[in-house]
Formats: sequence, C-alpha cells, structure tokens
Amino acid sequence: MAEGVVRYQRDGAVATVIFDRPEARNAMTWTMYRQLTEACERIASDAQVRVAVLRGAGGKAFIAGTDIAQFREFAGAEDGVRYERDMERCLGALESLPVPTLALVQGACFGGGTGILAACDIVIAAEDAMFSISETRWGLMAGIILPQLADAIGARQVRRYALSGERFGAREACRIGLVHEVVPAVELQAAGERMVDQLLQNAPEANAQTKAAALEFAWGAVDEAALERLVVQHAAKRRSAEATEGLASFAEKRPARWA
Repeated sequence: MAEGVVRYQRDGAVATVIFDRPEARNAMTWTMYRQLTEACERIASDAQVRVAVLRGAGGKAFIAGTDIAQFREFAGAEDGVRYERDMERCLGALESLPVPTLALVQGACFGGGTGILAACDIVIAAEDAMFSISETRWGLMAGIILPQLADAIGARQVRRYALSGERFGAREACRIGLVHEVVPAVELQAAGERMVDQLLQNAPEANAQTKAAALEFAWGAVDEAALERLVVQHAAKRRSAEATEGLASFAEKRPARWA
C-alpha cells in the first residue's frame, strides 16, 4: 500500500502542512498520522512560525478519511491499540499548537479528516466541499475524534452526523460550526492568504495564551483516563464482527448486511 506523505514547508512566519496522497484522495495512513505529529512538533519548536496552514494535495479531497484498508495489515490487537494512541497523540499535538492553525478544505473531508478540522482553530472551505463522519457505516466508531468534534459542533450535531453517517455540504458544515467560512473554490487560496495576514497582525504570545486558555475550558479537554478508554474502545470496535463485515463491504463495494 502506498503510504503517502505529510509534507512540511515554511515560508517566513507561515508553516504549511500538506497531505500529499492525491491518488487515494489523501486518505490517512498510520505513517501519515505520525508524520503530522512530527510536523506539529517542528512547528511548536520553531519560534519563527506564527501561523500553520493545513491543506490537501490535488483538487479532489482535503482528507477522505483514514485508509481503512491498512487495518487488514495490522499484526494483531496490539497494533490496533498503538495505532489509536498515535492518532490520539496526533490530534492532541495539532490542537495544542501554540500558533493559530488554519485549514483550507477542498473536495472530500470524511471520517478522521473531520477530526483534524475540529482540532484546527480556523477552517475555510470551498463551496463544493463535502463532509461526513462516516465510521459507523463501516462498523467502526469515531471515538478518537469525538472530543474535538463535540467542541467544534456540539454534542447534538455530533449525535446526528456521527450516527447517520450522511454527507453534508460546506454550507451545512458552516451552519453547525465545523467550518467558519465558505468561498468559491477558485477563491480558496486567496481567502486563506487574507486570514493569514489577519492572524499575523496579532501579538504571537497573546494569541498563544488566548488559545491555551480557550482549550483549558473546552469540553474536549478530557483527562488521560478518558482518552485511554477511547483508545481501547476504538481499537476493540475495529476487531468486532460488525467491523469485519463493514470493512469487507467497503472492500467489495457492496452494502453491509445491516443496510
């Protein structure tokens, strides 16, 4: 399986993180989650960085979820738990960055991609972007990303969209709070540049303290025991009979038995 890559680049005070697996619509692999964590660590340790921008390579997707085909390659239950811990560590590193984070979304943003959005401070989407919290369709659960999603869109909207798995457009994503601004696709880059300019007008230490205080009082600030429970539960659900059927239905492009 092609692993893809998370690319990092810095231009002055702006760091850019690019999910670069366009042939698979930037579906995230275990390696890519680890690379995103490493990119976050580089940003956090670089005093020159004042804004971080996240985007997907190609025009078809920001992140079309996690690559569920990789689960077949796990050696056993321990691999699954390690994977979940790495994913949780990745989201925590992204969410806690001391600089503002801006996601620019085009095309598909499904499953784990919505969790990455929810961990960002600001999200601008192209008007043709499409979203879905789709895990239950494949017999899985969105456990690791639920704290961030609950902060971003509220428990009521999580209960609708994580239980239905339905797709929704950029305007609805904006209405429920997953996205802050919707623009024509051709204007996405320009809208991002305007937001970066706005962020650079503000004092970096004041921004860092404001963000840290906001996170301290967020619903998603769960303790270590709760995070570990999500990790174990998420990993166990992926080994269940439902998940076996769901992943098979995905691979075979057919409805699952329960549909």
